[in-house]
Amino acid sequence: MAHADEPTLSILEPKSGQTVTSPFRVRLAAHSMTTRPAGKLVEGTGHHHILINHSPIGKGETIPHDDTHLHLDQGQTETMLTLPPGKYKLTAQFADGEDHSYGHMMAHGINITVKAP
Repeated sequence: MAHADEPTLSILEPKSGQTVTSPFRVRLAAHSMTTRPAGKLVEGTGHHHILINHSPIGKGETIPHDDTHLHLDQGQTETMLTLPPGKYKLTAQFADGEDHSYGHMMAHGINITVKAP
């Protein structure tokens, strides 16, 4: 269990197990870390990524740039996702200004179902 001052990551919306219709909002929150745009390495800061059907990225590893690794490089804490109907695992992953993962402690995964409109 994390202590109150240890950095953690949360997916605030949607909730795990929820059924949604595309497009849907994903809201993220970093705790004990500051969210800022990518580009500079600043201790105690980083930015969000949403991994679609992937597990957390190991600490120090670079997060890939592709359709299933979404980078919120402007420091956003929410975005709208459009996915076809089906079951998905969404993993929020926090990384430093150069896309190096903070590892499993700064990741949070949920399972959702996207239904047809």
